[in-house]
Amino acid sequence: MTAGIMFLLMFLLIFLGVPVAFSIGLSTITFLAITNMKPLVLVAQRMVTGLDSFPLLAIPLFILVGNLMAGGGISKRLVRWAESLVGGLPGGLGIVAILSCVVFSALSGSGPATVAAIGAIIIPSMIQKGYTTETSGGLIAAAGALGPIIPPSIPMIIYGVTMNLSVTDMFLGGIIPGLFIAVLLVVVNAVIAKKSPAILVHRNEVKFSMKNVLKSTWSGLGALLLPVIILGGIYGGIFTPTEAAAVGVVYSLLVGGLIYRELKLKELPQILINTMVTSGMICFIIGAANVLSWIMSATQFSNNIVDTLLKVVDNKIVYLLVLNLFLFFVGALLDNIAAIIIMAPILVPMGIELGLDPLHLGVLFVINIVIGFVTPPFGYNLFTACAITGLKFDRIVKGVWPFLLVEMIAVMIFAYVPGLITFLPNLLK
Repeated sequence: MTAGIMFLLMFLLIFLGVPVAFSIGLSTITFLAITNMKPLVLVAQRMVTGLDSFPLLAIPLFILVGNLMAGGGISKRLVRWAESLVGGLPGGLGIVAILSCVVFSALSGSGPATVAAIGAIIIPSMIQKGYTTETSGGLIAAAGALGPIIPPSIPMIIYGVTMNLSVTDMFLGGIIPGLFIAVLLVVVNAVIAKKSPAILVHRNEVKFSMKNVLKSTWSGLGALLLPVIILGGIYGGIFTPTEAAAVGVVYSLLVGGLIYRELKLKELPQILINTMVTSGMICFIIGAANVLSWIMSATQFSNNIVDTLLKVVDNKIVYLLVLNLFLFFVGALLDNIAAIIIMAPILVPMGIELGLDPLHLGVLFVINIVIGFVTPPFGYNLFTACAITGLKFDRIVKGVWPFLLVEMIAVMIFAYVPGLITFLPNLLK
């Protein structure tokens, strides 16, 4: 009962606008103070213990990679390369945006970073080519959700550490779903383009040319090679995800500073500050959520929830439906990192008890949560798109709905066709 009050207090604080980490921390400290369960000094100890993990070191490093790439002229070269490939198709600029987000996702692992880096470059061009501002912002926000799905992925690292699952297998499991969602977004973009004379009138302005493709590929080769180096090194067993992130930092510095020469030495302090601020926020959430996770385990709260739910949900089909609906709701309200650390230990053991593959559940869990990036009322990607376009929140929401709908459909497909997630990890074992 007391644990339930702790959760109510936490969600109340979040709804009142208190930062997630403080909401979790205050609710857990209140619980410990009321119950006299342990000395309050244990809060600090558990926070430190929760962060004492080598795989978690990859998080600030991948954030730094994304920031270095954004400041090193990488994103605009990716857009130019994508435009040379598909810019001449009907709705080609929308496809360029999606393809650019796919590639940048494999560099940054962050949804908001992908939206900011690609959106700032391509949204003005999309508006010039007949797209409404709402559709442009909505498309970029939805495509930005590919950031935490296509590896490397910060939420997948956190899930792997939290649930003791291979981060490499999680990365492999996210490749096909990420590409599948990208294809669905392309289809929706094509439908919108064909119904819009303002977009179709520009369809022949960009001609496909192998010369342009080769030129843009050569210009963007430094950026295009980074996913190959990072992912190839991980899956080839050359280095761990954390070591891959460190390699990515060095490579990004060399490409942005020495090859493209757009990353200036005077910009590095601000890039490092931005990285530390973002990393600090994430680490604070992880530490606070680890205290909450420990309380749930010590009080048997998680086991009691699982036992209760198993009496109601007794088969895989119903469980997956309930899981998807619940996580979609949670992802729209709660920070994705906190949602993973708090909810995964409660919900996932129940699915494993029913005979579901832990890897399938893990990747499905993360995809569900990150779709919350584009879900009102707290979708981070939506707020980033608002900042780029200058639109009010409700207008961005209007533009994102067609794309959000197909992402939700994709999640249901992944739930009931587990092979889309488990095929590559099983193939490369």
